[in-house]
Amino acid sequence: MNDAVEFTDLPIEPMLLQGLDALGHVRMTPIQARSLPLLLAGHDLIAQAPTGSGKTAAFGLALLHRVELGLFRTQALVLCPTRELADQVAKQIRKLGTGMPNLKLLTLTGGVALGPQLASLETHAPHVVVGTPGRVQELLRKKALNLRDVRVLVLDEADRLLDMGFEEPIREIAKAAPKDRQTLLFSATFPEPVRNVARATMRDAREVSVEAHADATPIEQHFYEVDAAQKPAALAGVLIEHGANHALVFCNMRRDTEEVVSSLLHLGFSALALHGEMEQRDREEVLVQFANRSCNVLVASDVAARGLDIEDLGAVVNHDVPNDPDTYLHRIGRTGRAGRGGVAATLCTSRELPRLNAIRDTLGLRIDLRRPPLALLRKNVATRAPMATLRIDAGRTDKLRPGDIVGALTGEAGLTSDAIGKIDVFATRSYVAIQRAHAGRALARLQQGRIKAKRFRVRLLEL
Repeated sequence: MNDAVEFTDLPIEPMLLQGLDALGHVRMTPIQARSLPLLLAGHDLIAQAPTGSGKTAAFGLALLHRVELGLFRTQALVLCPTRELADQVAKQIRKLGTGMPNLKLLTLTGGVALGPQLASLETHAPHVVVGTPGRVQELLRKKALNLRDVRVLVLDEADRLLDMGFEEPIREIAKAAPKDRQTLLFSATFPEPVRNVARATMRDAREVSVEAHADATPIEQHFYEVDAAQKPAALAGVLIEHGANHALVFCNMRRDTEEVVSSLLHLGFSALALHGEMEQRDREEVLVQFANRSCNVLVASDVAARGLDIEDLGAVVNHDVPNDPDTYLHRIGRTGRAGRGGVAATLCTSRELPRLNAIRDTLGLRIDLRRPPLALLRKNVATRAPMATLRIDAGRTDKLRPGDIVGALTGEAGLTSDAIGKIDVFATRSYVAIQRAHAGRALARLQQGRIKAKRFRVRLLEL
């Protein structure tokens, strides 16, 4: 079957083309061109594709194509390894479904209260569920979620699903869905456990594969040889040289993320940590600040950063050499997305050299170890993030909209619109980015004034 070139070459509903416009998709990526004709024809599919290749839009289009809006039953289920990835996938599918009236999509993940999820399921079943295996399994066992009408089951980032111990929940969930469903499995790598799950859950699956270099701008990779004691100065020097304005730093151990953040804050960076033991609301708050440019360096563990889709990420820095080649590829795949260039830098001590050599041999990399640029370890050697974030303790449940916040800031607070950045409205909280120079004035005015004729608690999130 020849690859399609334009989305309009495909037999998809016009209302889905509206969603593609909303996401800014014009031409198909290689994984979309190779997989969508098979997906729309109803085949089970095993797809190997790197992060940032456009796979979410591919399976999102396929499952929305099969959703019958007049039938209020769960017709599509996407399983993701982490809450963050589930949120990203749900967001993209919602945008793809912009032209589908009354489409109900529900995100079901752990780490958040079960009550609201149960209440939403009781109101009427969602057409599409995006969730993590543990929470989906829990709701199945409570008989709150019914999968008897599922037409499409998607296992996204299947290698990580299995790495995180979700094989048993996946098999139980698959058994609860009809045998004649369409099953789609997307994975960056295909170790034997993934193949075993594919054999157990799929029927006559077709396979497509896209190499990382086929649809991504090459990532500029740098490798630095450092003494362990030099790592703070080396990290700061690399960030200043390659992307202190918006960078993601990876640590192998959760506890190291906090230590690295403490060091970076001392030097003047606007840095935050992201790791798996944080509460969901705190994780959301960190990601909001990173996305809206109030935080210019995010220091993360691998599990916490899984599924992050941050636009215009300047650089990825491996504070520690990753434990395996797959993790290295996943990390550096955070940058250089959507056709833009990217930079990846790795700091390596003599103790870590065997791991780096294993990554080099497996991936066929050419590694030229150099001495790193070293920053002076003094206050304000770095530049702070351009924005600051105000948190408003009100959200969708208070009927608050972004326009209401802009109105209050340009009205009572007296700001010009160009001083206002990204606005995120959640159920009970809202976040607005303000140019740092104006943040104090905006905070004082909002605390003294009103939004939609109401007074809400407002605070500045300090880094």
